[in-house]
Amino acid sequence: MLTSLYVRHFAVVEEAEIAFGPGLTVVSGETGAGKSLLVDALMLLAGSRADSGMVRTGSDRAELAAEFDLAALPDADAWLRREELDEEDGSCRLRRVIRAEGSSRAWINGRPASATQLGDLAAMLVEIHGQHEHQALLSRGHQMTLLDAYAGHEDLVQRVRELAQQWREAQARIRKLSGGDDREQRLELLRHEAEELEHWVLAPAELAELEASHRILANAGRLAEGASGVAEMIDGDSELSLRRTLARAHVELGKLSALDDRLAPLLEMLDNADIQIGEASDGLNRYAQDVDLDPERYTEVDQHLSRLHELSRKHRLPAAELHEKAASLRTELSELEGAGEALEKLDAQSKALLQDYAAAAATLSKSRAASGEKLGQEVSHLMGELGMSGGVLKIELEATSGDEPDPQGRERCELLVSANPGQPPRALRKVASGGELARISLAIEVATLGKDTVGTMIFDEVDTGIGGAVAEVVGQKLRALGGQRQVLCVTHLPQVAAQGHAHLRVSKQSDGEHTRTQIEKLDANGRRDELARMLGGVEITKETKAHAKQMLERAAARS
Repeated sequence: MLTSLYVRHFAVVEEAEIAFGPGLTVVSGETGAGKSLLVDALMLLAGSRADSGMVRTGSDRAELAAEFDLAALPDADAWLRREELDEEDGSCRLRRVIRAEGSSRAWINGRPASATQLGDLAAMLVEIHGQHEHQALLSRGHQMTLLDAYAGHEDLVQRVRELAQQWREAQARIRKLSGGDDREQRLELLRHEAEELEHWVLAPAELAELEASHRILANAGRLAEGASGVAEMIDGDSELSLRRTLARAHVELGKLSALDDRLAPLLEMLDNADIQIGEASDGLNRYAQDVDLDPERYTEVDQHLSRLHELSRKHRLPAAELHEKAASLRTELSELEGAGEALEKLDAQSKALLQDYAAAAATLSKSRAASGEKLGQEVSHLMGELGMSGGVLKIELEATSGDEPDPQGRERCELLVSANPGQPPRALRKVASGGELARISLAIEVATLGKDTVGTMIFDEVDTGIGGAVAEVVGQKLRALGGQRQVLCVTHLPQVAAQGHAHLRVSKQSDGEHTRTQIEKLDANGRRDELARMLGGVEITKETKAHAKQMLERAAARS
């Protein structure tokens, strides 16, 4: 559920923060006041394309933010966890900044997010119905999801999806084991590559040891000469050798310690140093004598490493990973060589899965057809109540081509609508009238009574082109829908506005130089006065206010 919306320097809105509650919230205001700005802001937070023209004149950027309570939205909460964008308190905060030069940035729970991520998440949070083309209801995939939810056969849908996936996995296994048309060539190649790798490759620890041995053998002469040179510097015949210098220092310090016994510990340290330096000298001499000057061994190791590097290039893997590659090739070879029995089992399994899928898909098709007919009748009836007398909605199920199991079933869904008597049904996504499209969307939502999982539904100018009793029916249907889901409706009709559980008024002020839009939540008296304005126009009489009060009381009495 949407709990709050914040906008700053957005179009003609300088700054506004609005709190939302459950039920139906209506938004009204004079023509041109900016009633649809709330819808526009939510669409941008849902990932719609940003336009620098949305930034308030004189500002460098527009800021939009919304917060949602995910307590009743497990799918959205799970999505956030998968994307590692979740919060411990279970809330969800969307933020978007649009700069005057045209760039924009978005955040989910304070972390940077792409417009695609915003769209994916918002699709589980908000559903917008209005006079625009980008609605979830226009998507054939969403239409099928809505039909399946209305039918209440989620378990059957899941069964069909799982059987199709299992069949595809079995087929992929069969293709791998059979090796296709070049099975013998594949077997021969696997044998060659496995034997080649097994002859040369080493486990990671052995490879590291070989590389270290190569490094030592390649530099054996330098190592022997260098060790001898360092030993000579430590304990050679030169007067400047380290041990001779240290001996002279020891004699001098011994004389001084005879005068001051506090120097005795330092003299002992020189003794220890002489012992350690002597050990180092002996060790270096032994190392110089023991260095392996073996050209034949070096050639052998060098050839081994060269061969490993060639195999690395051939298999496009680091040398350390060739050991695992050899094991995987040997496993694949073993499977192919003994594939006969396994293929028989897989073939039998695949046939059984195909039969199970066909039965489950047929049952799903039958359920969809029955539910589609029932849903079409309910929506058609509601369309008549909503001022589209003679309007008809039909749900067409078109069989898919191909024999392979489809995870979505054996058909695709298309909502067909005839808005007026005598007109042939056309695809809902091709209906031209925005007002009709909004009312058809409302009829479908009322018929399915919020069976989709979206927590907030928004209707923008759903009452365009209607009035009187039909407008009151539209308001009643929206209020009923608000009992199941949070609903936000932008309206210009008092009959619709009276049905709201809460009321927001959008007004515009101008000082001749600057124009500002203000959004305020109305109390009981404010609602009465706003309804009176919507009823009476310029002059608001006592009778108009009394009528407005009566409308509010009548709406509350029906709840």
